[in-house]
Amino acid sequence: MKQHKAALDVNEVPKMHKWLTLSLQHLFAMFGATILVPFLTGLSPAVALVSSGFGTLAYLLITRGKIPAYLGSSFAFIAPIIEVSKSSGVAGAMVGSFLTGLVYGLVALLISMFGTKWLMKLLPPIVVGPVIIVIGLGLASTAVDMAMYLPGQEENVYSGTHLMVALVTLAITIIASIFFRGFFSLVPILFGIVGGYIFAMTQGIVDTSGIQEEWAAITSAGSVGGVLAAIFQAPDFVVPFVDFSPFEVISWEIAALMIPFALVTITEHTGDQMVLSKVVGKNFLKEPGLNRSILGDGVATMIASFLGGPPNTTYGENIGVLAITRVYSVFVIGGAAVIAIVFGFVGMITAVISSIPTAVMGGVSILLFGIIASSGLRMLIDNQIDFGEKRNLIISSVILVIGVGGAFVQVNEDIQIAGMALAAIIGVLLNLILPGKEKGEGNGKMFEAPKEETEKQQRKNGVA
Repeated sequence: MKQHKAALDVNEVPKMHKWLTLSLQHLFAMFGATILVPFLTGLSPAVALVSSGFGTLAYLLITRGKIPAYLGSSFAFIAPIIEVSKSSGVAGAMVGSFLTGLVYGLVALLISMFGTKWLMKLLPPIVVGPVIIVIGLGLASTAVDMAMYLPGQEENVYSGTHLMVALVTLAITIIASIFFRGFFSLVPILFGIVGGYIFAMTQGIVDTSGIQEEWAAITSAGSVGGVLAAIFQAPDFVVPFVDFSPFEVISWEIAALMIPFALVTITEHTGDQMVLSKVVGKNFLKEPGLNRSILGDGVATMIASFLGGPPNTTYGENIGVLAITRVYSVFVIGGAAVIAIVFGFVGMITAVISSIPTAVMGGVSILLFGIIASSGLRMLIDNQIDFGEKRNLIISSVILVIGVGGAFVQVNEDIQIAGMALAAIIGVLLNLILPGKEKGEGNGKMFEAPKEETEKQQRKNGVA
């Protein structure tokens, strides 16, 4: 992306009458994806909004207000959260998220001490690319099941109505993504969910009882205080040492399922920072540094784990908003975070989100999970990985089959390393063991810091 003259630079404060509008744009950009993750994993969408807001504010503080990035729910952790929740409940998922945040902190410390070359050796594109593909393809059956079957049934019951709603939702999302321009092209998920929701209402599969109850509570309140109490409600937080004891939940199985994904998302995070640096025209990998950025991501994930929300990550959708609006102000990002926190406490918003049919979310997920898999392919292409080399072919093939096939290792009665986590671990080990490591690094630019533009280049691009 070419960097252009900033309408508002990183540390500029917008005028009050523009601040709300600019912040709402970022809220809309992240909203659809952020609520989809808790919807799929059984967590609270309201808590996800609150945790993304607090996580973003923490990130801005840790990066000293120098990186305009918004953090929302991470798609990479959907499958491990679902798996951990089956055996250890939401408490187990939160413990796993906290451990993930600690890994971010450890990696940030190592980067500050030794730079990024060791990370490149551990996680070259030939490992990360196929693992990302596995994450997307591993979730494919979840999306299709949500699109085709009646929800809440013990056995799968096919529903033509639900499939039609899912396909209409998918079509709206694709149209918005391809044909809409400007800011609207950045929120196709939101358009898909809204359009699919409206169509689902015409098919009679939307349960609005929760919305009606919220409205009845607001209209029946006899005073201003009563109305405010009816509008604002505390989300269903899951707090350690209050709702559960982490020391009773923590296990090696949870660690084995969650931690490997942290390594993959750290690589994705680095890619986001490179794109963001190019958009804004500042080298964020150098100042304030990748170590601070990764630490901020880790702290945001730990904050989410203390509230009952999914792990957080920087959002490409919001980077797109920055590129189009040329408003790079961290105050605008902070404003979006505050609004997200407020929205999380509004009961009516929670009721509306809860009423979205699974078929609508399934339709959106078909595209989103496919995009995740495709982004893994793109990483391999961008880094010019040569599959004529047997080494690269072997590593990618093993990762794909183990990850998508659902292989697992039963360590003991309580510990099982399965699917995507096992694929990631074996991929890392194969890369370290097999000779010719440089062949898996491609062009070697995955962790290469972008160069800041010279004054001459800025004049050429119309910046100076």
